[in-house]
Amino acid sequence: MQVFWSEDQFRHQGARFLKAGRLISSPESPARAQSILAALSGPEFTITEPGDHGIEPLMRVHPAAFLEFLQGIHALWVTSFGGDAAVLPNVLAGGRRAHVPQSPVGALGYYVGDLAAEIREGTWSASYASAQCAVGAARHLLETRQPAYALCRPPGHHAGATQAMGFCFLNNAAIAAEQLRQRFARVAVVDIDVHSGNGTQSIFYERADVLTASMHSDPSHYYPFHSGYEDERGAGEGRGANINICYPADVDDAGFLAAFARLTEAVETFTPEAVVVGLGVDALRSDPHGGHHITPDAFAEVAMRLRGWSLPTNFVQEGGYDSDELGPTIARFLRVFEVD
Repeated sequence: MQVFWSEDQFRHQGARFLKAGRLISSPESPARAQSILAALSGPEFTITEPGDHGIEPLMRVHPAAFLEFLQGIHALWVTSFGGDAAVLPNVLAGGRRAHVPQSPVGALGYYVGDLAAEIREGTWSASYASAQCAVGAARHLLETRQPAYALCRPPGHHAGATQAMGFCFLNNAAIAAEQLRQRFARVAVVDIDVHSGNGTQSIFYERADVLTASMHSDPSHYYPFHSGYEDERGAGEGRGANINICYPADVDDAGFLAAFARLTEAVETFTPEAVVVGLGVDALRSDPHGGHHITPDAFAEVAMRLRGWSLPTNFVQEGGYDSDELGPTIARFLRVFEVD
């Protein structure tokens, strides 16, 4: 399988986030990508630089003002407050986002939605490269009709059109879906990360041409808390094109696969022509961040069921944090899609 990865993605490093009142190191570190890369060293995987497809594919999802903010805020922050000042908001805009403040403090609170998306010196370069991987994988699918995997790091599914959050800055799955929409009339984004794909949901919430289908831990007890509930079904033309399947924190493999079966029903009803899979594996039993108990066997079974759909499919890496099972689980998942 073709794997898209750029060394520039290592440039986002040293990020911290606020967890239960403590500012700690983010688990979304270069080590997780290194673990995945090590597991993809076999001959069945071809690791390729994505190339630079420019800003236009990103602008199908994110407006220019947001991209300019991400590109320039770190340098502006250091100039304003010094090199040791954390680029984290202290005043969040919340639901009232009618005006972008001119102050860098205000702008940061407008464009960053929580305290889990610290912007570092290399964040823009890494996020841009991550998005280019998503574009490269989608273009590979369009050109060859063969699946491809974008090893996106930083991940993207919590990022909205104009808001970074949850370790995510650019929404790679949405960018890939928009790339596929250049040819396919109906695309499904299927997110199996343990967290709700709330950013992807918000981007397509009023559209009927892209199904967003996310299975995840119940947000009444789990991040992102304020989005991802089963009664969120889309709005306007998109009514019915947004699906959330929630499971409890103590879910076992059988319950996890039952959630995927419900998600499958929604996808079959939508009848997409192509699929983008948000490949988050942070529900793994060994994941140091997710806190859930799913085995690698369950993820392999999900892969088998996805292959059974017989649809053009891309994979975009979302969550999944450094453990002995991280890389092998992803490699095993992707091997299901080897061309016979």
